[in-house]
Amino acid sequence: MSRTLVLILLAASLAACGEVESAEEAATPLSPTLASDFASEATCPAPPDAPVRIEGGSFMMGQDNIYPEEGPVHEVSVDGFWIDPHEVTNGQFAAFVAATGYVTLAEKPVDPALYGVPEDQIPEVLLQPGSAVFTPPSQPSTRFADWWQYVPGAYWKKPYGPTGPDAEASQPVVHLSYEDMQAYADWAGGRIPTEAEWEYAASAGAAPYSEQPDGESANSWQGVFPMVNEAEDGFKGVAPVGCFAPNANGLYDMVGNVWEVTSDFYRPGHDPADNTNPRGPSENSAYDPLNPTYASRVMKGGSYLCAPNYCQRYRPAARQGRDPGLGASNVGFRLAYDDVPEG
Repeated sequence: MSRTLVLILLAASLAACGEVESAEEAATPLSPTLASDFASEATCPAPPDAPVRIEGGSFMMGQDNIYPEEGPVHEVSVDGFWIDPHEVTNGQFAAFVAATGYVTLAEKPVDPALYGVPEDQIPEVLLQPGSAVFTPPSQPSTRFADWWQYVPGAYWKKPYGPTGPDAEASQPVVHLSYEDMQAYADWAGGRIPTEAEWEYAASAGAAPYSEQPDGESANSWQGVFPMVNEAEDGFKGVAPVGCFAPNANGLYDMVGNVWEVTSDFYRPGHDPADNTNPRGPSENSAYDPLNPTYASRVMKGGSYLCAPNYCQRYRPAARQGRDPGLGASNVGFRLAYDDVPEG
């Protein structure tokens, strides 16, 4: 597994500045105070944990006229399955770690070979264990490298860095690689849902939309991203699971809050011929323009960072590629099951 988002950030800095010293300066860890501005200590009624049965059926997958990689709209059929009513939480992941001693990728040093340059040219900060944390830039920007920082010591227990607040048990677990998610799924007796299953469950028979959900329905960004977050929905950052109304299937936070990773490999657009229990492209035919070196996975539903002026991803059809080897402070997951889970 690779941490190729780190490479993207470093490459963006190098392209902008033209020298390693400037890249190192750009990669300096966040002020924990700025990062922790997005922490929340709010509590909400705990949603149910029991997986929800989704009966098989057909639906129109994808959406046209918003982002080209979300089309074409085509009819898809999926078999019935079970899915968790909310994202995997820090509390649930902590139980897994306590039972197995598992160590996530963000807790391990970065392999210098990933950068493809002599080790003495790599800023030391980019070799330390850590993950990608959001913080607003100091001035308006449309460059994602301006609001993502690689923060040494950031991982699922310390989502804002080593001096920031601890993870809240009721919030979605973040900063995980795909390998970490798969390890949890294996332990819990589930699996990571396919993109089609996820979108079918998220849409719940509703018509597609483009407008931002209201503050009762989803956790998204109110204001001008990435500078002004008015938090009209009550949260600047990640919310505990269950704070917003469930969809018609009884599923919480299927849009907004944190992106959710699916098992499908990513490439822009859908294959209309792959319409019965689709599993997406093969690893060899996967392609992500933002991460062309490695096969990305599809993530769905947007996050608390999605705002109308920049990221209209707070929809069931929304999709982007996700580097499998690096976590981030706004990416999580939930599990699906083929049979009724025990317990």
